[in-house]
This record gives sequence, structure tokens and C-alpha cells, in this order.
Amino acid sequence: MKSIRLSYPLSTNEVKAGPVVLAMGFFDGVHRGHQKVIRTAKELANERHQPLAVLTYDKLPAIVFKMMEQPVRYLTPLKTKLSLFQQLGVDIAYVMNFTSDVAELAPQEFVDQVLTALNPSMVVAGFDHTYGPADIANMALLPTYVNGRFDVYTVNKLSEGAVDEKVSSTNIRKLVDEGQIGQANQLLGYEYTTTGIIVHGFARGRTIGFPTANVQWYENERIPAVGVYAVRMKVQGRWVDGMASVGFNETFGQNKRMTIEINLFNFNHHIYGEHVTVQWVQRLRDEVKFSSVQELINQLKKDQTTSEQILADNQFSGISVK
Repeated sequence: MKSIRLSYPLSTNEVKAGPVVLAMGFFDGVHRGHQKVIRTAKELANERHQPLAVLTYDKLPAIVFKMMEQPVRYLTPLKTKLSLFQQLGVDIAYVMNFTSDVAELAPQEFVDQVLTALNPSMVVAGFDHTYGPADIANMALLPTYVNGRFDVYTVNKLSEGAVDEKVSSTNIRKLVDEGQIGQANQLLGYEYTTTGIIVHGFARGRTIGFPTANVQWYENERIPAVGVYAVRMKVQGRWVDGMASVGFNETFGQNKRMTIEINLFNFNHHIYGEHVTVQWVQRLRDEVKFSSVQELINQLKKDQTTSEQILADNQFSGISVK
């Protein structure tokens, strides 16, 4: 897959020559609804014998429109998003720098100056996708602005559960923030992942028989709620089973900064400074302040047994972050 950065106004030498089928959206999480859009676009591209291109943005467009809590934390930072695009068969990823100039484009200007410039034979997006104010820049009105220059295909809603709830990035963010990783993974269609670097910690785990790798995560990534989780970690090129504690070391009572500490099973290597990927599989329990170190050790043994069983049973079929 070729990744191409775009800035407004577009330069013709940045754009691939020849027609493409173009899927557009911000795609935070690249969840099952997004996958439906991209896979539909891939099928249409194959029918037309054309490349599949995706138009996305370097930052959440809402940042330009309103004040938001900083830093903004994503389900899939750009590098992760591009990896998922590639696994879904995308040939070209156009990443536009979303600025005030882009935000202020009228719908007709966006179609004329951005979409048309990318040489689409067809544009594909979800039913609720907007490219400006929702009342005038929605998918129902897009053919009016296009005026026959290319085709428009709208992908219907993907719902989940008895209440017919839309699979959405907003819902998944809420689940991650609440620690409901199993439910979030079902909506994502793959295990939620974060990345980071292994740094030195307090080394208390080593003294009680549960050495941990301390992960310093990147500030724009969304970390699951405080608690204990069954996880896998990719380190030195391979995936290793383990369990993670997100919290404040309540039992020892000295740490006021949230940490991610991961005990890896059957792994005994020095890995300080390694870049790692953490795959969050299932939440086990809340963080607890134990009355003694021995009580903590007993619980950790139970947590390891539970995690090993969860990970052995977990044969999640779907895309994954490489």
C-alpha cells in the first residue's frame, strides 16, 4: 500500500493518475462498520479493475471545529490505522492535513477541489458520513454536488445486538474507557491494541515472583480503564501471552501516576527500550488494595491461571495489527 500525504490546495503531482474507487472517512478504530465500507469499496474496485484508495485525515476533524481535551486520544493513531487499511486490501491511502482551510470548504468546493482531484470513478462512504455541516454535506446530497462526474455508493448501517445499536467509534471509545474490552473487541472485529516503549519501573514484581514489563504508552493512544487484563504483547518480533495491570499500585501505596505493568508468561529477557504492541483480550477484575503482599501473590496466581485459560480459548478471527 502506498501512503500519500495531502495538503490543501491539492497538488496534481501528489495524486495517482488514472481512475480509482475512493472510500472516505476518518475511520478511528477501523471497526466492523468501517471494515464494511472498505470491503464494499474493495469489491467495487475489483469489479472495475481499479485500485482502491482511501481518503482520511491526519487528525480528528472535530479538533478544528471546537475546543477539546488535550491530548486527543485515538482508538487507532495514524500508523495503526494505515496498518489496518493495508490488511483490508487498500492500495492507496490519502492522508489529508485537516486544517481550517479544509474545514471551511463548502460542500460543492470540497467535491470540486478535493474529491474530483483524486480521480475517482466512484466514491464510497458510510450512510452517516459528512464532509461539512450535516444538513448540507451528507451522503444523500453528494450526487447533487457530483453532477454525474463519478458514481456515489452509500453503505448502510451495521448494527449490533437486540437494540439495533450502530457500531460506532463513539460507542467503542466508551467501552474502552470503562474497561469493557471484550465488548469493544466484538465491535472492532479484532483485539484492541496500543503501543509503547518498555521502561524501568519500581521492580517490585520481581521480588514477589511476578516480574513485569513497564510500558510507557504514547499520549495520543486510548488506554483501557484501571484494572487487570489478559493480554498479549508483541516484543522482539513475537507475540507473548501475559496479564496486565493498569493502575496505581494500590497495595504498595507509593505510586500516584498510572502505569501499565505486564507480566509475561514463559518469558525471561531484558527488553528495556523495546517498542512493543499490547493486545487487550479480556478484563479480569478491578484494581484492589490488598491487606498483605502474600494476599496479592495469591491473587496474581489466580489471575495468571485465568489469563492462560482465556488466551488459550481465544481464537479471535479478524484483522489484526501487525
